Amino acid sequence: MIRCWVELIHKGERNQMTKRIPLNLLELVGISENQTVREAIEAAMENAKLIDKLGFKRLWFAEHHNTKSLASVSTAQLIQMAADRTENIRVGSGGIMMPNHSPLQVAENFGTIAQMHPGRIDLGLGRAPGTDGQTSQLITRSSSDAQNFANSIYDMIGWFSDEGLGKSVPVTSTVGTGTNIPIWVLGSSMNGASIAGQLGLPYSIATHFTPDDYKQKIEAYRSAFTTSQPTSQISEPYVMAGINVIVAPTDEEAEKIWTTSQQMIADLQTGKQRKLQPPVDPATFGSEEQRKMMDGMFSLKAVGSPETVKAKLEAFAEDSGADELIVVTYTYDPEDRKRSMELLADLWFED
Repeated sequence: MIRCWVELIHKGERNQMTKRIPLNLLELVGISENQTVREAIEAAMENAKLIDKLGFKRLWFAEHHNTKSLASVSTAQLIQMAADRTENIRVGSGGIMMPNHSPLQVAENFGTIAQMHPGRIDLGLGRAPGTDGQTSQLITRSSSDAQNFANSIYDMIGWFSDEGLGKSVPVTSTVGTGTNIPIWVLGSSMNGASIAGQLGLPYSIATHFTPDDYKQKIEAYRSAFTTSQPTSQISEPYVMAGINVIVAPTDEEAEKIWTTSQQMIADLQTGKQRKLQPPVDPATFGSEEQRKMMDGMFSLKAVGSPETVKAKLEAFAEDSGADELIVVTYTYDPEDRKRSMELLADLWFED
């Protein structure tokens, strides 16, 4: 039943998109220097309502720990809040980091949300801890090896099925029964791409922060794809690719807003902990070496005016062969992000 349900959604999306593939948002709940955590979460929820009205397909919340600039740590709770405030958009995880959770608990959390919002919940899963080594030791629940990951997915498929029983143990999640939540595999490496294909699941590739060899990774996924595994949920490969996006009236304004993201990544590279910083003059940001590093890490970005962003997104969609795109947008001012979402929707959905 899960396979049929997912395939119908995918076919429906393809039929509806005459010129554009679906566009989604990855939400990390950035906390600006002038914000409290509560204000950052509320801003994320307001943005969820906005992109729901604008026509975005999915809103996914990430899981990151011990990062002062991000409040997306309790992913399931954020998904519940966003689902409560929206009407049409699919809400999910991008993703739940399985080493940090027991599979049954994930099934119970997402099953509960799906009971209240049937047909609107996605479950994206990753094998990384989503944090540094020291923090990982405090929250790790299970192994990150491929076989353990596959076994967890197999059980969750059982808990979400009409029967509602784990595949390896006769235990029910109760609330997950009959929800048939679609499962995605997240990945940033060649190994992750192969695992997604071998499990027969849709693949979300983290090209927004690991752009190197992304075409080879997608090809590795497609080559490894099989429908013969008990975890298989779709009949053919299906790819979502990530890209950093900021849209403003001019290229110059967008590039200045983008420096907030550059400062955040520079902080992460050096271990500096602070909230999102205000934009600065791009010409004065960092050293030449830092700017080169940023250009390498974010070679896949669409930052600029609507015309610039439209051309870059179209080129990336064609080059990647992705079935969907998921954008990442950090801004210091929530109003800049709202405007970026509105301009993005206008350039992508309206013509």
